[in-house]
Amino acid sequence: MATFTYPASSLLTLRKTLSNNPFPPKTLIHLPSTSTRFPKLPSPSTTPLKTLLTPRSAAAAAPQTLKSRLNDGDTLYGLFLLSFSPTLAEIAGLAGYDFVVVDMEHGHGGVSDALPCLHALAATSTPAILRLPESNPTWAKKALDLGPQGIMFPMIDSPKLARKAVSYCRFPPKGVRGSAHTVVRASNYGIDPGYLSNCEDELLIMCQVESEEAVKKIEEIAAVDGVDCIQMGPLDLSASMGYLWDPGNKKVREVMRSAEKAVLKTAGGGGAFLAGFAMPHDSPDDLRGRGYHMVSGAVDVGLFRSAAVEDVKKFKMSLMAGSKDDDEEGRGDGKDGDEKYWSE
Repeated sequence: MATFTYPASSLLTLRKTLSNNPFPPKTLIHLPSTSTRFPKLPSPSTTPLKTLLTPRSAAAAAPQTLKSRLNDGDTLYGLFLLSFSPTLAEIAGLAGYDFVVVDMEHGHGGVSDALPCLHALAATSTPAILRLPESNPTWAKKALDLGPQGIMFPMIDSPKLARKAVSYCRFPPKGVRGSAHTVVRASNYGIDPGYLSNCEDELLIMCQVESEEAVKKIEEIAAVDGVDCIQMGPLDLSASMGYLWDPGNKKVREVMRSAEKAVLKTAGGGGAFLAGFAMPHDSPDDLRGRGYHMVSGAVDVGLFRSAAVEDVKKFKMSLMAGSKDDDEEGRGDGKDGDEKYWSE
């Protein structure tokens, strides 16, 4: 306990002041004539200032990455985003997709258009993968500086091209990636002190195998150190085989099955996981049943197209059917129809 002693003269002055108080004597405050004891204050914090100032993002426990989930045996379900709409990206994240591929290969946008989509996905804690328009170090560098969890390289036709793709994702001396880690989004603009230690281990590198030439070497491509996933490309593969209009052709399916088995053969020895697109003739469940660990079930513009076409079709069919009873039943007081419309 800390002890404080008041000077006698101060106490005497205080007593005189209180004795002239107009309130009844019972309300007077009687102070001890010697000393007053107060509880001892706690000691100042011994936590280092550096710890107190650690950014929240660095101090918080990081959620599992796509790569760690795959290594844990999870099967992940995702969506391709071609519209570059941050609103649709946000809806996709809120809907619960495990990942969203922002597609710079077939979508209209580039890196600047992808960034708002990454912001929207980050707000829903949904991992983003950037698909490059071309496999080269410049596109890879700009994409990686945005900080996606995964990067997808198109048209990887040989182990040599796969090794090059991996090198684009590694800083020297292991690769050729240019460094601006002190200021780019990937490192939280230099605020994340662990970025250089973790970025290469956490990044998911995906190589697309989508030609007849590539599937002949797919086992070697999948075994390249640093390649985490082989993304099968059924449309380009069918085109390379002469079946552009028939991706479900029996010969294409046979080549696909053979390629899938070759990738799965490498998985047990530290090889790559299998990733792919669902097709009308090849559902997400079919892919999962054949050993795919990453399944993309839809494309955002395809979902909207199908919904829009069906909406117009239903309305025009009702016009054609158009009996008075049906019209009155559907219209009612307008309330049920409006609720149904907006819920859809």
